[in-house]
Amino acid sequence: MKDFIDVLKDSVFIRSVFVIVVGIVLYTLIKVLIRCFIRSGKSTFEKKRRNTVVKLLENIFKYIIFIVVILFILEAYGVNTKSLIAGIGVAGVVIGLALQDLLKDLISGLSIMLDNYFVIGDIVEYDGFTGEVVEFGLKSTKIRSISGETLSVANRNIDKIKNLSQKSSNIMIKVPTAYEEKEEKVRKVLNEAIADIISSTEADDLSEYLGIEDFDSSSVMYLVKIHCPQDKRWVVRREALNIIKRYYDKNNVKIPYTQIEVHNAK
Repeated sequence: MKDFIDVLKDSVFIRSVFVIVVGIVLYTLIKVLIRCFIRSGKSTFEKKRRNTVVKLLENIFKYIIFIVVILFILEAYGVNTKSLIAGIGVAGVVIGLALQDLLKDLISGLSIMLDNYFVIGDIVEYDGFTGEVVEFGLKSTKIRSISGETLSVANRNIDKIKNLSQKSSNIMIKVPTAYEEKEEKVRKVLNEAIADIISSTEADDLSEYLGIEDFDSSSVMYLVKIHCPQDKRWVVRREALNIIKRYYDKNNVKIPYTQIEVHNAK
């Protein structure tokens, strides 16, 4: 117990704790200032870009403050930090050659931010994996799929990442309909449904009825195109299916389904 009290009374220990506390307070203050000075934009893209820049700057200052705090603590314990920094500078070339991939990640991270290649909230695709950008740093980018899986991608692989949010998407919906239903009636009902989809979802005026797509064994497949923002396609698709089903029920348009007839022998 006495040894523990002596450690707490040690001036070097007190200075180290003070430096750590100052570092935490400084980092918190910088975070607040960054969020105050980098204002949010009006459009969705500008808001996403602002969020990405804020996260990146926070990460940069976090590492800088961490390094400075470590140097102050080492200085307090008698380590010659000047010679240490000089030695790090000499060893930097050797380390740089050994960590080429890390340097590529850092450079690519800055490039992604400056060129607006993608921002937090964008929907991207990497090697067949599609999801939302949930975290962006200088070294890597984290993507979360609709099913909850998270993939971490090194920023140097930027050339393999496709941004799907900066373009619109066409959702092609095949609507199975009974053969006995007249094409004129189905067309009228689907056009009414499409008008409702446009007015009540984020689909736009490019959405349209395209006609008969295929003849199935038990139904006629009518094709509907729903045009909407790429990052909203799953939500819009679900809402569109609900609206189409509602209009079919309202107008007594039949959707065929498999039925099994069972005969019990007497």
